[in-house]
Formats: sequence, structure tokens, C-alpha cells
Amino acid sequence: MDNQFMDDSLSFSDDFRRYFALIWRWWWMIGLATLLAAVTAYLVSQRMTPIYQASTTLLINEASANRTTDYTSILTSERLARTYTEMLSKKPVLQAVIDDLGLKLEIKDLLKMISVELVRDTQLIEVKVENPDPVLASDIANRLVAKFAEQTQALQASRYASSKQNLEDQLTRIDEQIQTTSKQINSLGTGTEANPERDRLEAALAQYRQTYASLLQSYEQVRVAEAGSTSNVVQIDPATTPETPIRPRPLRNAALAGAVGLFMAIGIVFLIEALDDTIKGPEDIVRIIGLPVLGLIIRYETNEGMLITIAEPRSPVSESFRSVRTNLQFTSVDKPIRTLLITSPSPSDGKTTIAANLGVVIAQNGKRVALIDADLRRPNIHKVFDIPNRMGLSGLFVMPEVNLDGSLQKTITEGLYTLPAGDVPPNPAELLGSEKLSEILRLVSEKADMVIIDSPPIVAVTDSAVLAHRVDGVILVVKPGVTKMAAARQAFEQLNRVGANVVGVILNEVDFAQSRYHYYQYKGYYYGYRSYYDESGNKVRKKLHKEKEKVT
Repeated sequence: MDNQFMDDSLSFSDDFRRYFALIWRWWWMIGLATLLAAVTAYLVSQRMTPIYQASTTLLINEASANRTTDYTSILTSERLARTYTEMLSKKPVLQAVIDDLGLKLEIKDLLKMISVELVRDTQLIEVKVENPDPVLASDIANRLVAKFAEQTQALQASRYASSKQNLEDQLTRIDEQIQTTSKQINSLGTGTEANPERDRLEAALAQYRQTYASLLQSYEQVRVAEAGSTSNVVQIDPATTPETPIRPRPLRNAALAGAVGLFMAIGIVFLIEALDDTIKGPEDIVRIIGLPVLGLIIRYETNEGMLITIAEPRSPVSESFRSVRTNLQFTSVDKPIRTLLITSPSPSDGKTTIAANLGVVIAQNGKRVALIDADLRRPNIHKVFDIPNRMGLSGLFVMPEVNLDGSLQKTITEGLYTLPAGDVPPNPAELLGSEKLSEILRLVSEKADMVIIDSPPIVAVTDSAVLAHRVDGVILVVKPGVTKMAAARQAFEQLNRVGANVVGVILNEVDFAQSRYHYYQYKGYYYGYRSYYDESGNKVRKKLHKEKEKVT
């Protein structure tokens, strides 16, 4: 259980460092995308027309006759509030506002400026108006409420209008009859002959007054009923002129655009990483071809073409080559490797530099090393060591009897000899596949403890495949970020088909700032923690070894 937990923790740590290194590798693009997005949003926001928002709040005063405590009344109240919310943005109210303010707008244009929302669990309605003119925004909001209140009152008053009008007409007629009768009584004389007429008129007047009182009572009852059943709208928070616009907000927009740009850039980086089919590190080597990693060579600057192991023998890079030398000794304990082939999947992997430096560090360990340039198509060993290329490997093939006299040339490193490629022949594969090559290797092996052969890229030509079964071991050189996974897999399969003994892989020109490895510097030294692999290519454990490397 503890081991499983440690493995999971280490795996999470590896992934975290990998993602961090990936982001650090592309920090310039991520930062540039974030900055461009933020600056663009800020400049665009500055050029936009500012929009102001005025808001007002309405209270729905429900009719007292409808106020009950049952569930039906609650539903009725909610429906009334929703109804008023919808009516506020309808054509009659909007047209009345346009006419009242003299706006040169269409109803659809005014509607786009208005937002009406019902405040949840209340009888409040919030009206918001947006406009480039702050004064006009507040005027529209206040006038909208006023016109809506007028229309609402008129609509509800229409229910009792006919009854009130009939009663008002009857009261007017009765009042006229009362006035006429009163005048008739006053016009009668004081004589006894007028008494019967006076009595009749006074009786009629009393009847008219009684009828008037009854009609007036009915009218008041209708008015009370109207007042009790009418719901009105009250503006409890009038709209005021806003001082600051609600949009655009340049700083907020810039911050949001910067965040979007940041996440989009990170997403693009991870997409690039996902689409990138190159070798990234030892994990890819183990996963794709299942080979152990013999060493990692740090990316370094060359010194006027001189090998790093000669120019700076105590640098971290030279120490990396010595680590490869040590690991190579443990790859075959029972049968030591005396002939070693160095090849790579593609021409740009740096196999010649690896072969030359490896030959130097093995010679520096007190062994005699013969470095053969078997790349008869594009030879480079003679350029690396600055030696003549007149007499070389290709010339030995045309000799009736192979003689190494004068072919092996000394280098400035004690114990290291080179056999350059010589003139470029027209048929390199046929020469390297001939039996005479075995004789050449035998003669060279008699004069050296270790024979290192620099061969062409195996995927490009068949020369390395022809040589692979004639040597004790083969090392495959790959360059992280350059060598394709498919090319590495194909190279390993070709070597397997010819029965080659592939002892491991060397990662060349590793950039620790972009890799999955964690290195830190302390007082001029690099302290590195690496993942080590067993003979099957499986990761053993983290922090198995700690090495101290002097900074160049």
C-alpha cells in the first residue's frame, strides 16, 4: 500500500513538473497572448460609446377586496405581478412614453433599452433603462412608470364607469327636478287658493329629495366598491440621473480578456504538445521501444568545433558522457562489449558527436579506443578531429589484402585512434555488407580494447542494419523535441529484425529547462535527481542517485 502511494505521488510529481516545464517553455507566447488580449480589449472598450443605466422600483398595491390568506389569493397576487411586468413593456405604454417625451424612436428601439424584472417573492417590479444619455435614461424610466400607472387606473376604472355614469345622470335629473319644484313653490302666492298646489309641490319635492338621497347613497357604494377592488401601482424609488456608465468598463474588460487570452494560450500550448509526436524524454523511450536510457547529454555550446570532453573535461556535459561510459560497462557483465555501433533514427540527432565524445571518455579511462567512421555517405569524423580523410575505411575494401598500416590515425587524446571514412564510394551498403568488413573489424579489434563505429541513420539507409549484426552492441541516439516517435520505433524494429543487440538509448542535447527533469542550482553546482531504469526499461524509483555537476 505504501509503495503504491509513493508511486502515485511520484507520478503526480512528474506530471506536475512536466506541465510546469511545458508552460515555462512557452511562457513568452502565453504572456504575449495575455497582453495582446488585455490591451486590445482595453482599447476597444475606450472607443465604445458609454451606456448609462437608470432604474426605478414599483410597488403593486393590491386591492383590499382581494386580500385573503388562502392559497388561491397568493397565486392571484403572483399572477397579477407577472401580468404587470409584461404590460410594462407592451406597445400602448411604450407609445405613450414616445409621444410624451417626443422621442424619435421606433417602439422596437425603445424596447431594447428597457428591462423589466419582478423581484422574487415580493410585489416589487424593477425597471431599468439603458441609454447613452444619462438624463434621457432617467426620464424614460420615470415616464414609463407614470404612463403605466395612468393606463392601469383607466383600465380598472372602466369596469365601474357605466354604473357611475348612470347614477350621475339620474342624480343630475333629480337635482334639476328639485331645483324646478323649489322655484315653483317660491313663485306661489300667499293666498289660500294656492295652498293645494303648494301642498302638492312640497310633497313632490320631498319625494325628489328622498330619491336623490337614495341615488347618492348608491353612487357612494359604487365608488367604495371601485376603490376596494382596484389595484394600483406606486413608484417607491424614482429613477435618478446616473453618474457613471455601466459599460464599457475598460479595466474589467481588459482583465477578463487577459484571463481568456491566458487560458486560450495555455490550451493552445497543450494542444501543440498533444500534436507533437517527437520524443520528449526517457518515459517515451520506455513506453515506445522499451529500451533502457544509458544517459542524458545536456545541451551545450560548442567551443570552435572542439569536442566538449576534450575542451572542458570537468564540465557537466563531460560528466554525462562518463556516466554513459559507466552505464555501458554494466549492460553486459558476462560478455563485455568490444565493438559498439552508434546510430540514430534521423540525421539531425547528433550521433557523430556522441560517438566521438564517448570514444574520448573511454580513452581517458586508460583504454585503447578505435573510432571508425562507417558513414560512407556523409562522413564527419575527420572533420571533428581535424585529420586527413585520404586514407580511410573505403580504401581498405579495394585492397587485395587488408592492411591497417597508416589507416588508424592518432588523435590529441591519448589512446584514441580514428579510422576515417575515406573517399565516398558509389555503393556503401554493398561494401559494409561484404565479408571484408569482418576482416577489417577483426584487425581493428586486435589493436584496440574498444571499437566504436559511427554509422548512418538507420531509418534513412540500410547501412546501419547491415552493420548491426556484426557488432557486440548498438546504441541508438535520439534528440528530444526533434526525433519523431514513429522514427524511433521504426529504427528499433529494423535493428530487431537483423538480430542486433541494442544495449540502450542516449538522449542527446537535452534542455533541462524544457524537460521533465528537475534540476536546481546551488553555489555554482547543479544537483540533479533522475529517474533510473532497470534492464527491462522500467522506472525503478525516484531520487535513486544524486550527482554534483560543476556549472560550465
